[in-house]
Amino acid sequence: MSNLLNPVIVAVILLCVLCLLKVNVLLSMLISLFVAGLIGGLPIVADEGVSIMNSITTGFSSNAETALAYVLLGTLASCMAYTGITEILSKKIAKIVKGNKWILLAILLVIACASQNIVPIHIAYIPILVPPLLSMMNKMKLDRRGVACTIAFGHKAPYIAIPMGFGLIFMTIIRDNINDNVDPSWGWNITIGQITSVNWILAVSMLIGLAIAVFVSYRKPREYKDIPLEGVHELEDLHLKREHWVTLIALVVVVVLQIVFSSLPVAALGGLLVMFIFRAVKPQDIDDQFQGGVKLMGFIAFVMLVAGGFATVLQNTGAVDALVQSAISLMGGNKWIAATIITLIGLLVTMGIGTSFGTVPVLAVLYVPLCYQMGFSPAATIVLMSAAAALGDAGSPASDTTLGPTSGLNADGQHDHIWDTCVPTFLHFNIPLMIAAIIAAQIL
Repeated sequence: MSNLLNPVIVAVILLCVLCLLKVNVLLSMLISLFVAGLIGGLPIVADEGVSIMNSITTGFSSNAETALAYVLLGTLASCMAYTGITEILSKKIAKIVKGNKWILLAILLVIACASQNIVPIHIAYIPILVPPLLSMMNKMKLDRRGVACTIAFGHKAPYIAIPMGFGLIFMTIIRDNINDNVDPSWGWNITIGQITSVNWILAVSMLIGLAIAVFVSYRKPREYKDIPLEGVHELEDLHLKREHWVTLIALVVVVVLQIVFSSLPVAALGGLLVMFIFRAVKPQDIDDQFQGGVKLMGFIAFVMLVAGGFATVLQNTGAVDALVQSAISLMGGNKWIAATIITLIGLLVTMGIGTSFGTVPVLAVLYVPLCYQMGFSPAATIVLMSAAAALGDAGSPASDTTLGPTSGLNADGQHDHIWDTCVPTFLHFNIPLMIAAIIAAQIL
């Protein structure tokens, strides 16, 4: 009974219930974290010591760089839309597709993967690129739930398996947090190469889930109304002009700076400066583009800030530690049970926090010694840590993996964030991830 009142479990269940009832995600998170804090014995405010409010504000800093990156990337996307290059790309995609939904899904998949590892603009491109394609999707009667799964796969699987862009960041976090919690006597020294050599298993499991989603679950036609979208208009001239070439150069600069500095805010700022200096955006319109960036990505940035506060509140209650300690007593030395409980706890925590990157430090301090005590190898520990962190990211209402697809597919108000993005991605990606991680942990 005490486990059912664990603040982590209560907070995550409450968050999911509120979101399923279509309560605003940000409000749902705030309500859930206050409830978790109160159950965990934290005061709402305190002059000294830990309280819910100072936990929230302290937690903001953990995702502050991510939030800044989203706003700057949103501004970059707004500038790209200003030049018209994204509409040209949308129209060129439409010409290539010629009514074939499989070609469209393949193109969106490639673009989504590239946004994580090659041109690391993450989800900022979606509200610009996807809305002009909705009319074509409507004519195809393409089920947008399948599109959401396709885009979500492209945002998630590459960073799990490929050590570039966001993938390099994720693997570095996994490596550092495992090594920081290893006893020198164990002889473990995790490298990026080791992580790459095993995490492909998780990516393959997600690929199977994607295939089930697009070829089975959402293959049938689905009707949508053809609703005109504000700001989307037909282009006759699809030739690239000077401002378009400057935009392409800016994207190359973004890639180079990301590789050199491993910082998305620095990379995004560099791309923006190229567009401003070479006047792809007129000086008098720069303010409008920043406002557009906030409009595109500001809400998601705030969700990520609050997610950092959410995580800190849970940590300060001691709920994660208590949950894991309770789980240890249930394992009884059985590796199958241990792997199942480890992934389930990871699912719970990530569903609440909304970021797989932020989940790793929360879990590593307890999971790494636990995996060693249970006899798991370094490779098995990597897979379990990666899966535990990634689980829930695809189905969390507060995750950018789900918020991103919804921001584009719901441009005409016909795509529900919870039922058309979160639930489909949760079912098709988290279940295969869990199965793959549990089995892989036994044989690695």
